[in-house]
Amino acid sequence: MTHVITQACCGDAACVFACPVNAIQPNPDDELFESAEMLYIDPKTCVDCGACVAACPVGAITRDTRLSTTV
Repeated sequence: MTHVITQACCGDAACVFACPVNAIQPNPDDELFESAEMLYIDPKTCVDCGACVAACPVGAITRDTRLSTTV
Protein backbone atom coordinates (compact mmCIF):
# COMPACT_ATOMS: atom_id res chain seq x y z
CA MET A 1 0.00 0.00 0.00
CA THR A 2 0.98 3.57 -0.44
CA HIS A 3 -0.29 6.93 0.72
CA VAL A 4 -1.91 9.63 -1.38
CA ILE A 5 -2.26 13.38 -1.02
CA THR A 6 -5.80 14.69 -1.37
CA GLN A 7 -7.02 18.07 -2.59
CA ALA A 8 -6.88 19.42 0.95
CA CYS A 9 -3.09 19.79 0.43
CA CYS A 10 -1.87 23.21 1.52
CA GLY A 11 1.52 22.83 -0.20
CA ASP A 12 3.64 23.83 2.79
CA ALA A 13 6.03 20.90 2.12
CA ALA A 14 6.21 19.68 5.72
CA CYS A 15 5.54 16.18 4.39
CA VAL A 16 8.37 16.45 1.86
CA PHE A 17 10.92 16.95 4.63
CA ALA A 18 9.44 14.08 6.68
CA CYS A 19 9.66 11.51 3.86
CA PRO A 20 12.78 9.33 4.28
CA VAL A 21 12.81 8.18 0.64
CA ASN A 22 11.97 11.45 -1.17
CA ALA A 23 8.71 10.05 -2.58
CA ILE A 24 6.81 13.35 -2.40
CA GLN A 25 7.11 15.61 -5.42
CA PRO A 26 7.75 18.29 -6.38
CA ASN A 27 10.09 19.21 -3.57
CA PRO A 28 10.89 22.84 -2.68
CA ASP A 29 14.21 22.65 -4.55
CA ASP A 30 12.43 21.72 -7.79
CA GLU A 31 11.65 24.57 -10.20
CA LEU A 32 8.09 23.21 -10.56
CA PHE A 33 7.37 23.59 -6.83
CA GLU A 34 6.15 27.20 -7.00
CA SER A 35 3.70 26.50 -9.82
CA ALA A 36 2.45 23.12 -8.54
CA GLU A 37 -1.21 23.02 -7.58
CA MET A 38 -0.50 20.32 -5.03
CA LEU A 39 2.06 17.70 -4.12
CA TYR A 40 1.89 14.00 -4.98
CA ILE A 41 3.41 10.77 -3.68
CA ASP A 42 5.19 8.49 -6.14
CA PRO A 43 3.75 5.03 -5.36
CA LYS A 44 6.84 3.27 -6.73
CA THR A 45 9.09 5.12 -4.29
CA CYS A 46 6.82 5.22 -1.22
CA VAL A 47 7.76 2.68 1.48
CA ASP A 48 4.50 3.17 3.40
CA CYS A 49 6.20 4.38 6.58
CA GLY A 50 3.51 6.96 7.40
CA ALA A 51 5.93 9.75 8.32
CA CYS A 52 4.20 12.09 5.88
CA VAL A 53 0.79 11.51 7.50
CA ALA A 54 2.00 12.78 10.86
CA ALA A 55 3.81 15.72 9.26
CA CYS A 56 0.86 17.02 7.23
CA PRO A 57 -0.64 20.05 9.04
CA VAL A 58 -4.03 19.77 7.31
CA GLY A 59 -4.60 15.99 7.29
CA ALA A 60 -4.44 15.78 3.49
CA ILE A 61 -2.54 12.47 3.38
CA THR A 62 -4.28 9.12 3.68
CA ARG A 63 -3.74 5.47 2.77
CA ASP A 64 -4.94 4.83 -0.76
CA THR A 65 -7.23 2.08 0.52
CA ARG A 66 -9.23 4.65 2.53
CA LEU A 67 -10.36 6.52 -0.57
CA SER A 68 -13.78 5.64 -1.86
CA THR A 69 -14.17 4.68 -5.48
CA THR A 70 -17.47 5.69 -7.00
CA VAL A 71 -18.36 5.32 -10.63
